[in-house]
Amino acid sequence: MLTLFHCADARSFRPLWALEELGLPYELKMLPFPPRMLAREYLEENPLGTIPLLVDGETRMTESAAMIEYLSRRHGGGRLSVGPGEPGFGAYLNGLVYGEATLTFPQTLVLRYSRLEPPARRLPQVAEAYARWFLARLKGLEAALETGDYYAAGRFTGADVSIGYALLLARTLGLDPEFSPAVSAYFDRLSARPGYQAARRAQRAAAEAQGMPTASI
Repeated sequence: MLTLFHCADARSFRPLWALEELGLPYELKMLPFPPRMLAREYLEENPLGTIPLLVDGETRMTESAAMIEYLSRRHGGGRLSVGPGEPGFGAYLNGLVYGEATLTFPQTLVLRYSRLEPPARRLPQVAEAYARWFLARLKGLEAALETGDYYAAGRFTGADVSIGYALLLARTLGLDPEFSPAVSAYFDRLSARPGYQAARRAQRAAAEAQGMPTASI
């Protein structure tokens, strides 16, 4: 049984969404955010204290974008992947990393300096600067959408899961009103998918059953 340690709407939403897209059975363990501060026992499972943690037998993974490819290849018959011989292979790999390193990273600083730090330590100028950084980096997504509805290979892939989470986080942070029409339409397509909707329901049901917040960040 696959086990995913998850905080509602955190990066762990990527593998949760992938699990639902692939129709895989899993156990979802909810944690308060940030778990390294609010669930110290979690450090026994993941010394980094970060979310997500995916456990599959002896395999333990902590990088959300890598989990998408792992689940697709190891358990999903490659249904969310693009193979080396297919057009769009490079774009697919780029999208997996772009969603995390380019789009999510600056938003973590927005989150920290606008919400997570105590009021006296918040830095609105830093949060605003990194929000601008994130929005500027959406130009790469806009360019990809000029040739199709999805980021790579002309179809929905794990790259869209990776990027789609970054857009979900932007909505949580209130940055989505500045999306271009193309980016807004893209996120609408992604969030209408049954797999996305199932992941939203799963995290809410698990949070309620386990006494955890249904919106953690």
